[in-house]
Amino acid sequence: MGMPRSMWKGTLAFGLVSVPVKLYTAVGDRSVRFHQLHAADHSRVVQKRFCAAEDREISYEEIVKGFEIAPGRHVVIEPEELAVLEPAFSSTIEIEQFVLMEEIDPILFDRPYYLVPGRGGAKPYRLLLRAMHDTGKVAIGRVVLRSRQQLVAIRSREDALVMTTMNFGEEIVPTAELEELHEERVELSESEIEIAERLVDSITRPFDVGDYRDTFGQALLALIERKAGGEQAMPEPPAREPQLQAPDLMSALEASIEQVRARRARDGVPPAAKREKRRGAAREGAAAKSPKKARTRG
Repeated sequence: MGMPRSMWKGTLAFGLVSVPVKLYTAVGDRSVRFHQLHAADHSRVVQKRFCAAEDREISYEEIVKGFEIAPGRHVVIEPEELAVLEPAFSSTIEIEQFVLMEEIDPILFDRPYYLVPGRGGAKPYRLLLRAMHDTGKVAIGRVVLRSRQQLVAIRSREDALVMTTMNFGEEIVPTAELEELHEERVELSESEIEIAERLVDSITRPFDVGDYRDTFGQALLALIERKAGGEQAMPEPPAREPQLQAPDLMSALEASIEQVRARRARDGVPPAAKREKRRGAAREGAAAKSPKKARTRG
């Protein structure tokens, strides 16, 4: 695996400070991708640029960008017109404000990227990184990527700045438009709420992304490897715990709690209250041992 290549270079600006930066993708796509093949001979299926009006294949040079304003009517935008607009936006990430992370609804987040310092930008980059880490703030700004203006959130993570593209507010579908949420009026009893909260507490534990793997992707790759080796047998479905059948909602909640307790007892996991008590004691011990970090200059 070679060195990653930056996908964008520009300037990160906050106040009168400008930091030359480069952008790298922070997520590697490990999806299993398939080619489309002709079933008869397994040859690749290719897609061609075809003009339906002239009934012929056309070259890439004959294609322009058009926006549909009515059925069959388009406004064509020339590359030169786009080029006039883009430079004003595409070379700078302008920080417009700082906020707390909890102020941002996670539904707004899209895709993360690493921002790293460009030539001559190490000191202001480190200064911004340190200030954002110490204050716990997230920067909000805008940038143009691939001919589209993006709202972005920038935060500190370990020793780097992470820029996450965001959806604009008008792109989020309001829950009011989901009819199923409002078709039936339901009443919740206090006992139902209490036992549902107990079930949530029983399955609560510290989040560690390392606990999760793409098990479907792994099974799919294993199937591909077996078939490549000549095996043609159908894959075995993955084993699952049997689903309990409960006559009503309360019974289902109670049975779920008992199932969680049995699974934790089998795996040697202590109850939630004991786990939290142990974590609290560990945090207090760590806090007592570690001296407060002094601010450094330079």
